[in-house]
Amino acid sequence: MKPSGALPIMGLTFYFPFSMMPMRSVPLPTLRRFRLAPLALSCALLVPGAAWSATAAAPAQQPAATAETPAAAPAEGVSALSSVPAPTLGAKAWLTLDATSGQIIAAQGAQDAVEPASLTKLMSAYVIFEALESGRLKLDQKVRISEKAWKTEGSRMFINPNTEVSVDDLLQGMLVQSGNDATVALAEAVAGSESAFVALMNQQAKALGMKHTNFTNAPGLPDPNHMTTVEDLAILARALVQRFPQYRHYDSQKEFTYNNIKQSNRNRLLWADSTVDGLKTGHTQSAGYCLVATALRDGRRVVSVIVGAASDAARTESSLKLLNWSFKNFDTVKLLDKTKPAVSARVWEGATETADLGVTEPLWVTVPRGKADQIKTEARYTQPLMAPLTEGDQAGTLVASLDGKPLKQVPLLVMHSVPEAGFFGRLVDKVRLMFQ
Repeated sequence: MKPSGALPIMGLTFYFPFSMMPMRSVPLPTLRRFRLAPLALSCALLVPGAAWSATAAAPAQQPAATAETPAAAPAEGVSALSSVPAPTLGAKAWLTLDATSGQIIAAQGAQDAVEPASLTKLMSAYVIFEALESGRLKLDQKVRISEKAWKTEGSRMFINPNTEVSVDDLLQGMLVQSGNDATVALAEAVAGSESAFVALMNQQAKALGMKHTNFTNAPGLPDPNHMTTVEDLAILARALVQRFPQYRHYDSQKEFTYNNIKQSNRNRLLWADSTVDGLKTGHTQSAGYCLVATALRDGRRVVSVIVGAASDAARTESSLKLLNWSFKNFDTVKLLDKTKPAVSARVWEGATETADLGVTEPLWVTVPRGKADQIKTEARYTQPLMAPLTEGDQAGTLVASLDGKPLKQVPLLVMHSVPEAGFFGRLVDKVRLMFQ
């Protein structure tokens, strides 16, 4: 008997054995599967290598999914979405940043080239703390003071040449007393020479994303090529407080006595506001008075950067104004935890039909006070999303916005791997995609 299940395709005839059986003896799911297989095969043969461009709909109650396009936060900071103006400050450039979300709240001259003066010691501290954490340096280790370190001009710890001083004392001399001599001594202890240490500083600046920074010395002495921006200083300050909380006590220490000479920390905010616990002052005639400050209030940390103020009092007052304004007029909220998916995306030609896409760290967003419930999120990922997918691969971007303006965007990653489906599973999805 001739089989009735014949299908001509491109001059060839395919026969299917199920047609030889009585229709009633074939289970319905099996019948459907076998009937779809020749259709999938025919479409695959007719349209080899087809490009699929359908857009998958986002699951209900999850961030909307659209074609992947870039989104950038407002250049002027979150304050652009607030009706409360930033305070008027007497400084060449300034910036305030929420340390939890990493968002700039407000800024003036964020990317203008400025002299960092002794704010440079924040990067010196970062490199030294890394050496301590890696075991290349120890707090109780004795450092022999070189003639070069002893002769370094500017503010001093008053260490003597050819003597041995502990790393712990030198850190207090550098961060509390702002001693240039202590900074060079530590630089030599870490890298063998100040020039080698400066290379490490610039390498670290690049790794942190400080795109407009170049260091030529460890303490921050004036040099035409020794420049940064308040935006880069804020990036550094945030990284410092987040990565090395165990060394925060150096930044908040009010005084230190060495060689029978007591010197006070030049950060006057340590006396004016109990929530302030750092970070560093700086001053030269050409740079003016500078201060990177940070405060922790109710679990929320804000960093302020002031550069080019006219006096010590001016930088202190401006910094306190900026911190108070940032805390009072803005909130930081958690939108998503790293353990929860942002979206369950449709996967094509995969062993499973969906893949969870999420973030590597909790997503925090800073917004004007009272607007937290107006934040919208949108998952932007490549569509159609094709298997195989590997855990940790970036599939798109998660964008948080307010009033139609982007606030923050983070990579959207595959949370669990999705292997390819079998041969017929892939064929079936190819057919489905044609009709999307």
